[in-house]
Amino acid sequence: METLPLAAAAMMGVDVSAAVILNFSGNFERSVVRYNCEQAEPLVVEYVNAAPNFLAILPIEGNKLVFVTVLSGSGARYAAGEYEWWTKGDEATLSNLTTPDAEPVTCTAISETP
Repeated sequence: METLPLAAAAMMGVDVSAAVILNFSGNFERSVVRYNCEQAEPLVVEYVNAAPNFLAILPIEGNKLVFVTVLSGSGARYAAGEYEWWTKGDEATLSNLTTPDAEPVTCTAISETP
C-alpha cells in the first residue's frame, strides 16, 4: 500500500490531522483561559501543566499550535515555530519573531475554566 506525502495529501484535500497522546504520571493540571486581545473574538488558550512539561495550545491563523515553555526571566514564556507567547499574571503578549519590528499583540485574561 502506497501512502501520499503529507504536502501532496494536503493539496488534494485529504485530512492529514494527527493526534498526540501524552501519558503523564504524577500531578497534572489542565486549564482554559480566555483572553481579550486586539481582535473581535476572545483568544482561547489551553494550558497543560505536568512537570517537567508545560504546554500552551493557541489558535493561530486557523491552526492549533502547541507552544512549549522556554527559559524566562519572569512570567511564563512559550514558543512554537516563529511565535512567542509570554504571560505574566493576567497579561500576555503574542509575537511573531520573524517580524521583530512589529508590535506584539497584547492580551488580558478575562476568564479561566478548569
